[in-house]
Amino acid sequence: MRTVLVTGPGGAGRTTVAAATALAAARRQQRVLFLTLESGVPEAVLGTPLTGEPTEAAPGLWAVRADTADHFRREFLAFQERAGAALDLLGATPLDEDELTELPGAEIFALLHALRAAHEAGAWDLVVVDLPPADRAVRLLALPEQARRGLRRLLPAERQAARALRPVLAQLAGVPMPAQKVYETAARWEHELAAVQAVIEDPGTSVRLVVEPGPAGAADLRTARAGLALFGHRLDAVIANRLLPAASADPFLAGLSGQQQAALKELREEFAGVPVHEVPHLGRDPRGTAELAELTGPISEPDGAGDGAGDGGTSRADLAGSVVDRLAEDGLLIWRLPLPGAARDSLGLVRRGDELIITVGPFRRIRTLPSALRRCTVSGAGLRDGVLHVRFTPDPELWPRERGGPAGP
Repeated sequence: MRTVLVTGPGGAGRTTVAAATALAAARRQQRVLFLTLESGVPEAVLGTPLTGEPTEAAPGLWAVRADTADHFRREFLAFQERAGAALDLLGATPLDEDELTELPGAEIFALLHALRAAHEAGAWDLVVVDLPPADRAVRLLALPEQARRGLRRLLPAERQAARALRPVLAQLAGVPMPAQKVYETAARWEHELAAVQAVIEDPGTSVRLVVEPGPAGAADLRTARAGLALFGHRLDAVIANRLLPAASADPFLAGLSGQQQAALKELREEFAGVPVHEVPHLGRDPRGTAELAELTGPISEPDGAGDGAGDGGTSRADLAGSVVDRLAEDGLLIWRLPLPGAARDSLGLVRRGDELIITVGPFRRIRTLPSALRRCTVSGAGLRDGVLHVRFTPDPELWPRERGGPAGP
């Protein structure tokens, strides 16, 4: 199963492009699911109302709108039931279903849950996901990994403390302590987050950026690209959307078109190695699949999608980084981390134990060092041609003297 995650700067037309991408695949005899959080625009574009259940919008194409409110209520009520003993101990009054209104950020979990459910169903050849704008999309895709790391850090300490205090607290309170329910809830969250992360990191999953070429937004696009690369998400294509005719007799339109063409040239240079698809401006917002079909010609599946195409052939494995052994030449090990789009002044590096905290603009990721590098000290770093080179020098107190070099990362 392939998954295409569509995002881009706000207002670039990503929802329309995502729907057109799904329709194009359905017309190639694939079973396609279009998944969105939005209401209004997707329904107008597809010409059909959307619910939390798959609705057939065209032959071979089904569409779903993740139901944030329903997902939040179900998850909150289930948690409230599992934590009932703890709430009783605290004297808390449980909330009724009709009292619940979803909290800010709940839509992220609803979308991730819907994506996981689509993969578990196994009914689709392709799932096209209409993600939020790029800055939010990067954080959304990073959530499973970051949340799992937090759970792993917090749970052992909580478990040890609870084990030590549980008999005493149970005796004082006169009721059983609900620690086991807390552990079971955390284990359930860990399982669900791991399942979503597996979908996001699957080799068949890639990201597509939608942009309306122009003088504004270039910096935001580079930041989004760098953020995606930081978390290992492969970019398979860029969709240059709403392009005006290049040969207009109207001076006003000709001027706008000239701006777009100049920006498009810079875009192709900036994203060398990534397929760039040009989508014309229809002069109107498409309404219904018949009009949406006018965009399906330029929007197609990039050649080799799913096998490393895009970002100059960089696969997810490549984005994870590689260790270069230069011990014989200059006594260094180099950790190469591809970060296309990153700028030097937006980078930050902090070594903490066996981890390296990497900051790129507004995004931050904690990477565990390969085993060979844990016995080294950081001696410098540099960004060249979109690749971060972090230099490590073996620590003589830790590095085995009888070895001439590491067996591998």
